[in-house]
Amino acid sequence: MLTEISILQLALSFIFIIVLLVISKIKGLSNQGLIIVASLRMTIQLIVTGYLLKYILKSNSPWITLLILIIMEAFAIFNVYKRSKVKSIKLKELIAICFIGSSLVSIFYYIIVVVGVRPWYDPRYFITISGMLIGNTMTGMSLAINSYKNSLNDQRDTIESALMLGAKPKDAVLRISREAFGSAILPTLNSMLGMGIVLLPGMMTGQILSGTDPMSAILYQITIMIAIVGTVGITTSIFTSLAYKAFFNDREQILF
Repeated sequence: MLTEISILQLALSFIFIIVLLVISKIKGLSNQGLIIVASLRMTIQLIVTGYLLKYILKSNSPWITLLILIIMEAFAIFNVYKRSKVKSIKLKELIAICFIGSSLVSIFYYIIVVVGVRPWYDPRYFITISGMLIGNTMTGMSLAINSYKNSLNDQRDTIESALMLGAKPKDAVLRISREAFGSAILPTLNSMLGMGIVLLPGMMTGQILSGTDPMSAILYQITIMIAIVGTVGITTSIFTSLAYKAFFNDREQILF
């Protein structure tokens, strides 16, 4: 049986934030405001989400489930734009198409085929699984875009020289595309390498704390991690393969 966390215990957990603020101050950093805002924002957002989930889990409506999915997709794409400072309409459209298309296919395949949830819109499964897949894909896309943009800027002279020699934009940025894809999936692969020995993942830990058989929790964790790395890989692979269309104009000139 999961032990209940009281308001007092919640307050006591913030001692870790106070310690972090002290360490940050001692080291002469100026990120204390960010630490406080991030902590308070996370707390408020999760508490609000908790109250909403209590209602959503009771409703068991496919329309509410799909509405939540649309909100999560939109919020994730907006965060990708914000993190990567995307201003180009063409690039925004490419990101949205890659993100929505790949994540939706992965979510429905995992829920319907792999887990076999009946009904498929059961919010206990659909919302939590969608959140994990969308959240990790959001991070992967941000890493891919930033890596692509930085490499394109750093290697601008080399790329323009290749274009003058007759290379097509797709071929001129092939190495950049590969490096951006590698950057996107590396964090997920690194976390997978340490799971079970160094790290006990959140999903598995939560299930075990709630009384689920450890082996059942482990099997769920394995399948969701495979789904996550697959979703991140497919989404960023498609994006990095097509990104040159958004970074070059019709005259094959770099736009950024």
